[in-house]
Amino acid sequence: MARSNDEVAALFHEYADLISITGGDAFRARVYEKAARAIGGHHADVSTLDVKGLREIPGVGTSIAEKVVEYFSTGGVSAVEKLRAKIPAGVRRLTAIPTLGPRKALMLYEELGISSIDELVDAIHEERLRDLKGFGPRTEENLLHGVELLRSSGGRVQLDVAMELAEDIVAELSRVTGCRRCAYAGSLRRFRETIGDIDVLAAAEQSAPLMRAFTELPYVTEVIAAGGTKTSVRTTKGLAVDLRVVPPDSWGAALQYFTGSKGHNIRTRELAVHQGLKLSEYGLYDVESGQKIVSATEEEVYARLGLPWIPPTLREDRGEIEAGLHGELPDLVTETDIRGDLHTHTDLTDGLAPLEEMIQAAAERGYTYYAITDHGPDLSMQRMTDERMLAQRERVRELDGAYGPRGRRRGMRLLHGAELNIGPDGEVDWPDEFLAGFDLCVASVHSHFNQGRAALTRRIVRACENPYVDIIGHPTTRLIGKRPAIDADLDAIFAACARTGTALEINAHPDRLDLRDQDILRARRFGVKFAIDSDAHAILHLAVMRYGVGTAQRGWLTKDDVINTWPEARLRRFLRKGRA
Repeated sequence: MARSNDEVAALFHEYADLISITGGDAFRARVYEKAARAIGGHHADVSTLDVKGLREIPGVGTSIAEKVVEYFSTGGVSAVEKLRAKIPAGVRRLTAIPTLGPRKALMLYEELGISSIDELVDAIHEERLRDLKGFGPRTEENLLHGVELLRSSGGRVQLDVAMELAEDIVAELSRVTGCRRCAYAGSLRRFRETIGDIDVLAAAEQSAPLMRAFTELPYVTEVIAAGGTKTSVRTTKGLAVDLRVVPPDSWGAALQYFTGSKGHNIRTRELAVHQGLKLSEYGLYDVESGQKIVSATEEEVYARLGLPWIPPTLREDRGEIEAGLHGELPDLVTETDIRGDLHTHTDLTDGLAPLEEMIQAAAERGYTYYAITDHGPDLSMQRMTDERMLAQRERVRELDGAYGPRGRRRGMRLLHGAELNIGPDGEVDWPDEFLAGFDLCVASVHSHFNQGRAALTRRIVRACENPYVDIIGHPTTRLIGKRPAIDADLDAIFAACARTGTALEINAHPDRLDLRDQDILRARRFGVKFAIDSDAHAILHLAVMRYGVGTAQRGWLTKDDVINTWPEARLRRFLRKGRA
């Protein structure tokens, strides 16, 4: 169930952290970080490869390949175990705090004896950190925010982790004899950005075969509770999963009920009560007679309440009931509406796959157009030069229209772009005369996250005002559970985007989902347009587009709001707007 590649990637990320904590070679740590990304994004299962096959993965040399083989043959890697033994457990606990790096964690342990999160919080409140080099009031504030992030995440996992597990469970249970219907529900069906546990619903006349198959799944580590209508388990990923089995004729009511949210369900039950009805997971009933009125499909349940079917991504009690009653629900953007991806990378900078392979994979997704946006030179780690970027542009022009599904008269159109770095004062990588050669530019903040609110706001507004900047990438820079959003005046940024015709990105990578849904709702009121992008650094990453679309739906977006659903001609007019 769990991808072997993800296990090895997590191991090498940990190894890189351990190297840093122990004062090891920074270059060596970066080598393992790069190998972790390469293995995590590799299309083939690394557990099936030998050393020779592993060395074909970019960034994986003989030593790293041998460690991968060692891991699958012994269940561990001796080099990692040796470093683990050198690190006090308390230091490793501290590094779980998103805003605390490994070196500072070790300093806190060695200088102040801090080995737990509670001890760190106490030390901050007592101002004991201020005598340490590199720690001041602003650092304390960031650490407290990091602790808050860690505690709020609890046992929650990112959307893609839960989705992978849920889809596998649904597929397995759907094959059980007697299973009529099976689907995941709850916050996962609503595409919440993190998931606490997974709700799976099945319809069958007899529940026993489904319950037995559920508890016997290979990744189930513990059966928490077992019954005729509900069974709860814990999996190897640490996630709790609940399976509920209902009679086939109760399917629609149960799916509506267990999808939630709690607020949405309260509103639908109120509607039922006002009509002399009672709504439960088993159906919609007449209160006086006790007769079941409807229950087989969600559409029937909503219709009897006087509502159209409400998409799960809208069911958060944010006005969807009122919109439904007045016939004003949006026609939400869908993944099939997406005509292209406008923010992707290749191995020219920090991507893992060559240009041709990324283009081929995009064409296989059926895209009409596709943008290559490698990093500009201001991120010095990317080693970008004018010459390298111009050579890539020439190659992109050669490949334009050369890839596409059979039967299509024209191949996929290619746009050559760049992801520019928004510097501390709002400047970007190249002068206007060089930027004019790009088909589009995404501009993103990659550093100086702790500037003051006014400075951060001015910085991004200035980027919006650059006529060659078309999209603001991952606008708040957050990494879910790891790095908080920057403290900027988002309303001022939204207003600047609307004024300058700059789109805001909905970065679909599950680590980011940035903008988040609440911010999308606010930005939309300013008249801003959006781009849903994968920010793919590997072929596998192109598929995360679904999570960006789900987030856009939670922000009530239609396809007209999203520039990469538009026909190519309309998109190019948008991209040229404001240029000299």
